[in-house]
Amino acid sequence: MFSFFRKKEKKILDEVREEEPTDYSDATKIAEYFKNETGVTFDKQMNILNNKAMTFCKQREISSFSKLLDLLDSDAVIKQELIDYLTTNETFFYREFKQIEELVGLVKKDVSLVKIMCAPSSTGEEPYSIAIALLEAGVSADKFRILGIDINSDALNKAQKAVYKQRNVRNLSDEIIQRYFYKQDDKFILRDSIKSLVDFKLINIFDASFATLGKFDYIFSRNMFIYFDAQTKVRAKKILQDMRKNQDQKIFFGHADEL
Repeated sequence: MFSFFRKKEKKILDEVREEEPTDYSDATKIAEYFKNETGVTFDKQMNILNNKAMTFCKQREISSFSKLLDLLDSDAVIKQELIDYLTTNETFFYREFKQIEELVGLVKKDVSLVKIMCAPSSTGEEPYSIAIALLEAGVSADKFRILGIDINSDALNKAQKAVYKQRNVRNLSDEIIQRYFYKQDDKFILRDSIKSLVDFKLINIFDASFATLGKFDYIFSRNMFIYFDAQTKVRAKKILQDMRKNQDQKIFFGHADEL
């Protein structure tokens, strides 16, 4: 008898769900919300945003963008899942290596403990690249600390695990790969001695708590500004400039950032 009522209740819920109108026609308010929360703009990619947001909703049985907006204000898990879903990027070791070489030269001249920040750090290739390059140049591991930050929790989880594919290490020599990774099937796993040199934190540079991270000797912020509009770029640049110990020290921006 109880089974009968449960089946009937499920049938009623299914019918209600089927009757709910779906509306995935306009993601403008999703774009506005996302920009306000993260600084990332989709002004020139609204079709992409619309398709990705629709897929996100359908996977979670959210019937409309308006319902998604309601959930974003009340459900921190859904909010983080959307951030992760819309900010997935692929990177690789030793990308734009001339800037890393410049940093290595500066660190070698420094006599004190050096603090370096990578914002964003994505899946870890950049901060780990800096650590490897410093060690390769003879800089002692106790002379530097690196912090990688990002708004994508999935990316940071991957960074902490530090398991990579061939395409991620394609710029590294066989000697460096043998020194700092061990291979398992088709995966390249970073050794713990390198992983221990980098800390990761889930944080948004626009959060008020960002300033509590302290000051840094050197800041890498490559390929983050490409997602911002002009006004947000100015705001983000000022925030990063205020995080420097030495206000004369330049920030390493990506060549595509167009400041």
